[in-house]
Amino acid sequence: MPAPRWAQVGPLATWAPLALGLAVLYGPSLWDLFHGIWGKTEYMHGPMVLGLSLWLLYSNWPNMQAAVATCPQHQRSSVWGWPVVVFALLLYVVGRAMDILMFEMGSLIWLLLGLGLLHGGWSAIKAQWFALFFMLFMVPLPGAVVDAVTMPMKMFVSHVAQYVLDMAGYPIGRSGVTLQIGQYTLLVADACAGLHTLLTLEAMGLLYLNLVRRNSLFRNVTIGVLIVPISLTANVIRVAALSLITYHWGDAAGQGFLHGFAGMVLFLSALLLIMALDSGLHAIERWRPKA
Repeated sequence: MPAPRWAQVGPLATWAPLALGLAVLYGPSLWDLFHGIWGKTEYMHGPMVLGLSLWLLYSNWPNMQAAVATCPQHQRSSVWGWPVVVFALLLYVVGRAMDILMFEMGSLIWLLLGLGLLHGGWSAIKAQWFALFFMLFMVPLPGAVVDAVTMPMKMFVSHVAQYVLDMAGYPIGRSGVTLQIGQYTLLVADACAGLHTLLTLEAMGLLYLNLVRRNSLFRNVTIGVLIVPISLTANVIRVAALSLITYHWGDAAGQGFLHGFAGMVLFLSALLLIMALDSGLHAIERWRPKA
């Protein structure tokens, strides 16, 4: 029995009504986010992840079409899509009504999952799994979770930054997450070493793995696991850089343009560390068969 027309994956234009419905449903939510927490520095990864997720869905669309086209007709739609869609809509209603952002934005992922099952089956989901998974990084987490994870991270980053600069001979001291370098006092803020920064770097690392498409399970798993310590190392580099900027050029420089430049240093250093690790693992893999 052939699958109904609505259950087939067609050109992007045929999805226009669904796209319009999603825009109407989540437009107010995105408006609130852009004029709320996404307007804060520590939540800047949210819009970035959303944009990249949409780009991943779009760029992988031909692969999804090809995957669905090779399936038997009866596998081009799954009835499991209906309960997933209903669950997503209930999650959205609860999140919107009770102002629970994790439910409200998390429902988008479930809704796309359900629509994918209805309009392409499991083959469509398999083709787009990374884009859907990547969207998890834009879902706002409860404040209690963020605070519980952020404080230990800030303590660790401030301690290591203080130790490194002390070893380099700079007059630096620390009290909790406050650094005293020379006559200047710096507070290691959430934006410098918080959970959201870690999530941003984790997302960037996973995106790198997806784009380079390594066939080695060993390299992918190793890099995926080590992204966390790489992120912490990049945070240490950022805090140390801000401390040095403040020490040599004053507090105005540390809190002004060069503060944003230190943020670029954070992501650049993380990317370079990931690429260096990837190259090292590649060299190990080339060496291992000869051993």
